[in-house]
Amino acid sequence: MVRGARMEIPFDIVVATDVEGGIGKAGRLPWHLSADLKHFKELTSLTQDKDKRNVVIMGRKTWESLPKEFRPLRHRINCVLTRNKDFMGAPGVLKKNSLDALFHHLQEIHDQFERVFVIGGSEIFAQTIGSRNCRKIYLTRILEKFDCDVFFPSLKGWGKESQSPVFAGQSLRYCFEQYIRNSSSKSAF
Repeated sequence: MVRGARMEIPFDIVVATDVEGGIGKAGRLPWHLSADLKHFKELTSLTQDKDKRNVVIMGRKTWESLPKEFRPLRHRINCVLTRNKDFMGAPGVLKKNSLDALFHHLQEIHDQFERVFVIGGSEIFAQTIGSRNCRKIYLTRILEKFDCDVFFPSLKGWGKESQSPVFAGQSLRYCFEQYIRNSSSKSAF
C-alpha cells in the first residue's frame, strides 16, 4: 500500500491446493469438489450487514476460468486485475491494472463492502501473500497429488491456526485449513 493518510484495507486469501500446493492445470482446476465450491461461496458471500457485499479480487485468467454462467460471482463485488486494455469483463465488474490502483479504489468505496478476499490466480497470490494487510489464508487441502502447472506460494511465515477433520467426497479426501501470519513476518506490497 502507498504510505500516508490512506486507510489500509485488510484482506484474506481463499485457495484450494493439492498436497504439493498445486492450484491449476491449463487454466482450470484439476479437480471438482462440490463441498469446496460450497465452502468458497459461503465464505466469500456471507456478510453480517445485509446492505453490504464482500469483494473478490482475481486475475484475468482466474476470471476466464470461471464458467460463464457464474460470471460475475453473484452477491459479491467482482474485481479483476489485468494489464490487458481490451479486457471487457462483464457489466459491474471492476477492472484495474494494479493492486495499488485497486486498493485505492476500494478505499473510496469502503462503506459498500464488508470483507475482501483474494481468490487467485498464482500471480495475484504471489503479489499479496507477503502483504501486511493479508490477515488470513483459508486453504482447502485436497489430499491427493494432481498434475498441476500452477502452484500456490510457500506458506513460509504463516502458521496453521486450525484444521477441520478430513472429509471424503467425490472420490477425494480433503480438509479445510486456516493460516495466520507469524508475528515476525509482515511486509508491505
